[in-house]
Amino acid sequence: MRIHLVDGTYELFRSFFGAPPKKAPDGREVGATLGLLNSLLSLLSKSGATHVACAFDHVIESFRNDLFPGYKTSQGVASDLLAQFPLAEAAVAALGVVVWPMVECEADDALASAATRFRSEAGVDQVVICSPDKDLAQVVSGTQVVCWDRRRGIVYDEAAVLAKFGVRPGSIPDWLALVGDAADGYPGLPGWGPKAATAVLSRYEHLESIPEDHGRWGLGRARALRLAESLRAHQEEVFLYRRLATLRRDVPLRERLLDLEWHGAQDRLKPLCRELGDDKIPARVPRWISASPAT
Repeated sequence: MRIHLVDGTYELFRSFFGAPPKKAPDGREVGATLGLLNSLLSLLSKSGATHVACAFDHVIESFRNDLFPGYKTSQGVASDLLAQFPLAEAAVAALGVVVWPMVECEADDALASAATRFRSEAGVDQVVICSPDKDLAQVVSGTQVVCWDRRRGIVYDEAAVLAKFGVRPGSIPDWLALVGDAADGYPGLPGWGPKAATAVLSRYEHLESIPEDHGRWGLGRARALRLAESLRAHQEEVFLYRRLATLRRDVPLRERLLDLEWHGAQDRLKPLCRELGDDKIPARVPRWISASPAT
């Protein structure tokens, strides 16, 4: 059995910026929601997905904003996109897919928690996290938990994560703490770029394991000295950034494995699609819970 865990926030953003806008008959912008529905239908009908869940940032802000004021917020996000989050959640639920709307935590935390929990369930061969988000690379484990960039058709198992970042999944939060993540709003440390972070963490794995003697880092003396001075000057910040980058694995998800099995769309999807101005989507649904024909 293969479980597919979908980053609904990423999919919604991708649909909003990657497809032409579309308005519902009542004038609302709904293109991102329709794009998300079509994307999930493709997953269900073409990828053989049987057990699926979709996580959303129901509220963009999370507990991380209390830790670091500069962390990402909804400020600057287009109102036409923000308005579609509740609509998208309702549409995905009507499609019959389990929805996890996150408020205190983030969608990535829900995906990480689900992957950690379900990977050990009897009968589960693989957990596929449908997202290219580099934060989620930390959850990858061997070939059992992988990330799938559906747009580019690339699957990242542990070997692929190592090839891309130069460090293993467990070091990704440390790597991000040093390098920073502009999308999430934390800057990393001055002077530390991807190559430097990879060079040091490939040897020592975690921040606290990096020796104070920078002569042991395997870098040029002058370069290592500059990096060491930056690391010493920003000790408090770098550990905070790692905390921001570390995904929660303990989000309480009430669904059991059997609840993730997709049995078909619900009848309420049909009037919802008419409301959104797209009568073609129901005709593409391969299965309905009620077994009634699409209209």
